[in-house]
Amino acid sequence: MLDVTRLRVLLTVAQKGSLTEAAKVLHYSQPSISHHLARLEAETGAKLIQRAGRGIRLTEAGRLLAERAADIIGRLDAASEELAAHVGLRSGRVRLTAFPSALGTFIPGAARLLAAEHPGLRLELTETEPPEALRLLRAGRADVAVIFRYDDTAPEDGGIHMVHLLDDPSYLVSPAPAGELADNADASWIAGCDRCRSHLLDMCEKAGFAPRITFTSDDIVAVQALVAGGLGLTLLPGLALSAHRHPEVEVTEVPGSVRHVYAAVYGEPPHPPATEALLAALLAALDESLRTAPPTGSVPAAEDAVGVGKSR
Repeated sequence: MLDVTRLRVLLTVAQKGSLTEAAKVLHYSQPSISHHLARLEAETGAKLIQRAGRGIRLTEAGRLLAERAADIIGRLDAASEELAAHVGLRSGRVRLTAFPSALGTFIPGAARLLAAEHPGLRLELTETEPPEALRLLRAGRADVAVIFRYDDTAPEDGGIHMVHLLDDPSYLVSPAPAGELADNADASWIAGCDRCRSHLLDMCEKAGFAPRITFTSDDIVAVQALVAGGLGLTLLPGLALSAHRHPEVEVTEVPGSVRHVYAAVYGEPPHPPATEALLAALLAALDESLRTAPPTGSVPAAEDAVGVGKSR
């Protein structure tokens, strides 16, 4: 069986790129670091470290084991946190990572509800897109990841439990009424980064054209300002429009274009009490936002922009 202390040494060496720096972080002597690595190589039967000039570098086997060590140690550290918070949720922390428009809409309400119900529980928030959020979850650096996926998104790896939060439709955003997506094949388009624009490309392809992209931005405020200025059209999800709506743009729901929003948790239920408390707060915040959202004219209100789902 692999020794966890030696795995932590290998991971620290991989992160710092130096035996000397790893020794400083771990408060070990450099000979002790070398000894742990030598013992780990003996345990695995693989060469993990090799000299490179005056420094060192990991072999392919070393890189592979360091990646696995990050997951293992992350899960162990998370378990320690969970046990510390297990005693009645009177103390401890719970870590949530989520994409921007979720943080700008229902998550602040969830944070407020969690603080009211469990005042000793500290919530830590991190903004990330879904791929990085899932990496943090697997590595034990997040307890809950709010992510989205489309119908054709590849399924997540094993070990991830998904709680359905809501369905979030997409809207065609234009400076004036623009009809259907297919009516705008000759228009200029504003898209996000390479990953974020994939849904726009897919929807336009289904409508029978390839969009002519003239501007790129992931900032929903800037994107809507460009649309309002007549510089192009774009697609935005309902949550983004609920977080910010430019007063001089028109929005039209795009049929068949829905992203599904989930709270992802590592492992099957029952989850640690702090994690369950956060999941309950997320669902309660969504329910509360649907009951209290004021009418907003032609702007998609929360009850129009999203549809709440049930936990599964």
